[in-house]
Amino acid sequence: MKPVVWLGNSKSDIKAFPATAMDDIGHQLFRVQCGLDPDDWKPMASIGPGVREIRVRDPSGAFRTIYLATRPDAIYVLHCFRKKTPKTALQDIDLARQRLARVPRKAPHG
Repeated sequence: MKPVVWLGNSKSDIKAFPATAMDDIGHQLFRVQCGLDPDDWKPMASIGPGVREIRVRDPSGAFRTIYLATRPDAIYVLHCFRKKTPKTALQDIDLARQRLARVPRKAPHG
């Protein structure tokens, strides 16, 4: 099972979500670790190849987790945020792109 690597402040961001949204996203990331697709996701080609967004709705709003699972060594969580408009904000896309640039291109030799 691939480990989850949290980039930037994505882990602290998700911990600020309501418990139901945080639990749901945790479950969806576990599905990805098991090689399955999340229940509700979409590709985020505007950020980079292989980047996907987990979509969770909770009574208090819409929550998103942008991640990359195509590397053999880990699942990289690029950004977690509450979605406030129908279209993903440019600042959220830009932040995910910046963090994607820091993902290692190859697994480290060990």
